[in-house]
Amino acid sequence: MASFFSTLKQELAYTTDFATHEQARLARFDDIEVFYNRQRRHSALGYVSPVDFELATLPQKLAT
Repeated sequence: MASFFSTLKQELAYTTDFATHEQARLARFDDIEVFYNRQRRHSALGYVSPVDFELATLPQKLAT
């Protein structure tokens, strides 16, 4: 978890000046929901993104 917050701060918080708290909140949400959870490759999933992992296992789920 510490690694996640460190990356978040380095990639978003330290490189962007936000005019409002709402802008910062929306940017953080977008970074987490769009990139980190969907596109970033995860070691626990065999270094594929969660979307690719789900698509690869979908035929197996449908067969059961």
